[in-house]
Amino acid sequence: MTRFPLFPASALCVVGLLFAACSPVQNDRPNFIVIFIDDLGYSDIGPFGSKLNRTPHLDRMAAEGAKLTSFYVAASVCTPSRAALLTGSYPQRVDMDRNALPGTGNNVVFFPGDPKGLNPSENTIADALKTAGYATACIGKWHLGDQPQWLPRFYGFDTYFGIPYSNDMGVASRWNYPPLPLMRNEDVIEQEPDQGLLTKRYTEESLAFIEANHDQPFFLYMPHTMVHLPRFASSDFAGKSDNGLYGDIVEELDWSVGKILDKLVELGIDDNTVVMFFSDNGSTRASSEYVVSNEPLRGRKASMFEGGFRVCSLAWAPGRIPAGSESSEILTSMDLLPTFAQWAGISQPSPNTIDGKDISEVLENGAASPHDAFFYRRANLLYAVRSGPWKLFTRDYTYGGSKVTAGTLYNLETNIAEDQDLSAQNPDIVAKLNALAERSRRELGDGPEHEGNAIRKAAYIPLDDATTLTPRPHPWSEVKLKSEN
Repeated sequence: MTRFPLFPASALCVVGLLFAACSPVQNDRPNFIVIFIDDLGYSDIGPFGSKLNRTPHLDRMAAEGAKLTSFYVAASVCTPSRAALLTGSYPQRVDMDRNALPGTGNNVVFFPGDPKGLNPSENTIADALKTAGYATACIGKWHLGDQPQWLPRFYGFDTYFGIPYSNDMGVASRWNYPPLPLMRNEDVIEQEPDQGLLTKRYTEESLAFIEANHDQPFFLYMPHTMVHLPRFASSDFAGKSDNGLYGDIVEELDWSVGKILDKLVELGIDDNTVVMFFSDNGSTRASSEYVVSNEPLRGRKASMFEGGFRVCSLAWAPGRIPAGSESSEILTSMDLLPTFAQWAGISQPSPNTIDGKDISEVLENGAASPHDAFFYRRANLLYAVRSGPWKLFTRDYTYGGSKVTAGTLYNLETNIAEDQDLSAQNPDIVAKLNALAERSRRELGDGPEHEGNAIRKAAYIPLDDATTLTPRPHPWSEVKLKSEN
């Protein structure tokens, strides 16, 4: 299916989206805001136990909404995690678990010039809400393909402002990349922008979008650049926290959340807006100058332990989600697509098979999780499966010098540290989880011996046709910047 950028809402009820009929804008449909942090630790905010980082606005979110303690992203690194969030599918299902650019630092995230992107035939949250008359914006880090035809406005977003991949993929990187581009829609407006100002600029853009669209339903996807390395804070926050640069950044992100919540209250739409806050994966490495914490979880970003996949998460929707509530049910970022569709009155969230579930009853009424299993994957390998409190490793895994063997079983309710193997005492549980793993293996694969029978291909172009080829000169490095004035 050929995709084109989707422009103002009046032009959106057009061909190609058969899974939901266009309908007039209804102001009683809730607005949706997803605040997506990059590499935030599980316990780096007040509601999850931080005593170092001051986060009064996130504390407010938790007090007025819900704290989700078993909320999972579908990958422990950037690109596949983002693909899963927007499509409601495991990244393996949509072929977004690996890159296609030879010679990169790793094979599981996209680098500048990758000849691969999210397939435009995939249905995103923005696509689904667009058909119901929503205004949509992506403000922040994209990282799902940097070719012009794979930028946000080809996936249901009216507008885009941000960087197309991670903030370490610029001239200062060791890979000889071109200048990091800051983009508005498909235009490069700056090269190597002042990263200390990105959180503020994203916030200003988001506030302007909310202001401009507050009288109609809107969806704001706000994937922040921070706290990904290299780390930067604005002068208003630099040196102000009790936790070095990292604390400065976390407190600035908290400030940003506060500005968003205050704007919703100011406009009188707070009781008709759902705000979700969570990280794209666990924390990255710490420093002697500040504390980065995933406690009490084992592991961190890129690992197969809880610290890679389980993230701090808050859900805020006055009048819809009970204030001060908490859920330890298994919930995932993939659930947002069907849940938002349910709340928006869209009967079919996607024409494609998805893995996310409608969790509206969990958030509103404390119901049980609709998930019978969650799968821990990296690239095309299945490492572990969780069902209820039980987590089973399905292949050998070495991390931090220690090895976990296939068949190791943990009870996450009693042993969140994942260091007590209970497989010998629970052979029936091991058998049950192995059966669940086999189901996933058939669909999504597990190494060369299991290719998977339900994988939809990503979008590809020949490597020589890519607009960015490193270490060759990047076309953006010589582009005449489009003036914003």
